[in-house]
Order: sequence, then structure tokens, then C-alpha cells
Amino acid sequence: MAIADAPSIPADEHVYIGWVPSIADQEAPSLGTDLATITDLSCWFTPDGWTPALSESVASDPRLCSAQLFERPGTYTRSLDVVYIDQTNGGGETPLPNTAKETFVPNGEGFLVVRRGKLYDTALAEGDVVETIPVQHGRYSNLPPETNSVLKIGQKMFITGPVVEAEIVDGS
Repeated sequence: MAIADAPSIPADEHVYIGWVPSIADQEAPSLGTDLATITDLSCWFTPDGWTPALSESVASDPRLCSAQLFERPGTYTRSLDVVYIDQTNGGGETPLPNTAKETFVPNGEGFLVVRRGKLYDTALAEGDVVETIPVQHGRYSNLPPETNSVLKIGQKMFITGPVVEAEIVDGS
């Protein structure tokens, strides 16, 4: 079987990340209401600055009749740390907006909306599959400057509820 039988999607430019303060129904976000005021943050994150993770525990399932120990899925934890560019004091006399920092105010809450597999600048559309992540924003961490790099801010996103993969069902 040739690898061409399973086409891949490049990661570069194919992840959209937006933020909204609320979503009425996480399983069926609406373009007309929930996502009407979405803030596009896709270009603020650094390539290594979007790091969702899943840690899953193992529940032991031993049996008297077997020398082999079996396993079952146990509890799990989702986590998310982000790194984005820092334009604080940039732009000379007219400071540039720092959209990510202004959006992720510490202790603020909302939903990150993630779509994978389409160019990031393609508008969200009915039928798109998105992941909705309820978060509370941690504190800002000004990351140390690096040679041949840009200034960055790191921040923990505390996941406060179920992460849901859903289809945008309302195109209005």
C-alpha cells in the first residue's frame, strides 16, 4: 500500500484558534450567536506555543484466574500552556494592540475554539468540526529574551470543563 492512500494535511497554516467569552451549547456552536464575535488569535501563537496535552491514568484490572494483569482507562487530565508574541511597548509613538494579552486577562474565562485541517484564514463555516475548550486564564509570564527570536509571553490555560469536539451546525 502506498502512502498516497492516506493523504496528510500540513500543520503550517492549517490551525485556526479563536476565543469567545461564552458558548450556549458547546456541542453545537452557532455562527450567528456563539461565534459571531470570535477573536482570531491564530497568528499570535508561536509554532511551539500551542501545546494541548492529555494525561490518562491506568486502572488496574487484575483477575484471580490470570497471571496477566489487565488494564482499563482511568481518569484523565487535559492541560494547555500557550506562548504568544509580545508587542508590549511596540509601535513607537502609537502602541500596537496586543490582542492575545488583552484577551487572556488573568482569571478571565471563556472558550478557545480550534479548527484543524483548513487554512487558518478560511472563515469558519457551517459543517466545520471544531474543538471547544472552556478555560480560565492563568497569569502572564514574560519569557526570557532569546537571541534571534522575538519577545514572548507564556500563560497557563486552566481547563474548567469538558473539551468538546463539535460541528458548527448553524450557518446563520
